[in-house]
Amino acid sequence: MKTLKLLGFVVLFAIGAGNQNATAQNPNAKLTYTKVVNKSADDVWEIIRELDDIDKYSSAVASVKFTGEKGAGGQRVCSTPDGKGFFKENILSFDDTNRTYTYAVVEGVPVKGLVNNFKVVDLGYNKSMIVWWSNYDAFMENPQMNEEQFKGFMNSSIDEMSTKMAEKA
Repeated sequence: MKTLKLLGFVVLFAIGAGNQNATAQNPNAKLTYTKVVNKSADDVWEIIRELDDIDKYSSAVASVKFTGEKGAGGQRVCSTPDGKGFFKENILSFDDTNRTYTYAVVEGVPVKGLVNNFKVVDLGYNKSMIVWWSNYDAFMENPQMNEEQFKGFMNSSIDEMSTKMAEKA
């Protein structure tokens, strides 16, 4: 048993030290999240890569309307359940090979320059890790929430989505 644990550690260390695909997040990210899943990276990516069904995984999104390509260059508008709000997002990059995509939230949040990144990392042995990180230029003061509340909302939302996506994978 000790040999298996040592082998697992060596493999994870080698992946982390020698493979850029295993880099978890941008170390300078303002928000980060990781979740280890007992499913293969391919199975998890197959769910996460679907860009048009985020409403199935987030209680903050009631519907999604996609315009343009479903991938880099596309845009989606996510409407809130109360029908009063929305998030407009531009898909910046999408890569099936590296299991990554990046999107900018350009309208509907109290921050400027919000860019979110998703990645699924293969950990071997039918395990994977969902990795998410965000950066933004500036928080915009507003009466609805302060910056800490915004960060809490973002972390709670990504945890909810990642948990539901992992369950479906």
